[in-house]
Amino acid sequence: MKAFLAVALWAPLLALAQAYPSRPVSIVVPYPPGGLIDIVARVLAPALGKELGQSALVDNRSGAGGNVGADFVAKSTADGYTLVMANPSFGISPHIYAKLNYHTLNDFAFVGLYGTVPNVLVVHPSVPAKSVPELVAYLKKNPGRLNYASPGYGTSPQMSMELFKSMTSTFIVHIPFRGSGPAQAAMLAGETQLMFDNLPPQIPHIKSGKVRALAVTSAKRSAALPEVPTLDEVGLKGYEVTAWFGLAAPAATPREAVLRLNAALNRSTQDPQVREALESRGATIIQGTPEDCLAFVRNEIEKWGPVVKRANVVPE
Repeated sequence: MKAFLAVALWAPLLALAQAYPSRPVSIVVPYPPGGLIDIVARVLAPALGKELGQSALVDNRSGAGGNVGADFVAKSTADGYTLVMANPSFGISPHIYAKLNYHTLNDFAFVGLYGTVPNVLVVHPSVPAKSVPELVAYLKKNPGRLNYASPGYGTSPQMSMELFKSMTSTFIVHIPFRGSGPAQAAMLAGETQLMFDNLPPQIPHIKSGKVRALAVTSAKRSAALPEVPTLDEVGLKGYEVTAWFGLAAPAATPREAVLRLNAALNRSTQDPQVREALESRGATIIQGTPEDCLAFVRNEIEKWGPVVKRANVVPE
């Protein structure tokens, strides 16, 4: 009888482990098309789908600095078929927004990380500065004259600029957009004059001369733009910000599904085509366990609290 009960209790879990996934998996990108998170999701999706034996479909659900898409997934059915691209807003938003409709640590099962990239400080060619010291000097002489674009409140690019402003004692007007694509478009049109942005979507514009790259936010120079110095090199000692990306599912997602997804994610980032596509865009590949990802996100939340408070960043 005990054996029968044990089999009865474990049968649903065994069925899940054997059957999952039996239909396409949705990857929610909480930003519009064109930005870093969208780009790396579309690089990953085909390889992840191949590893899972089902299609992996990208679903853009933008708004509120990534919080709309995150909230959608947090409240989705916890069956392993709806995932979200975890990103820097997971560590920043809890400090920016007085009330979120979800709890970053309690409402998600973190599947795994798969990469980090630096941000890059770019200016429109009309800005009379070809280095960070020149830019800082111009900003001090012309406070409030320049506008900076960002993909929205609580995003890594916005926080990069607010940290820059705090460390240089400069004033630049913030113009938030709904995602990196619209923010880039405003920069290219000269409607805004500078921005920090994730490196991958800016590389074509930098190489074409449509924008001028002044510095990257990582501790070391990026292999994708080796000629561009770090902010630490040009005088902002200790400055370091990196964007990151991974996958998360609703909190109650069965452990078996999370482990299946984690294994597929790690195998996907071993694929030479995926690695080349990410590394050519300046990404550093990361592999690890769900627990590694959770610990990383927890550290991000702890890291950004003092920065947000010091810069007094609030949504308008």
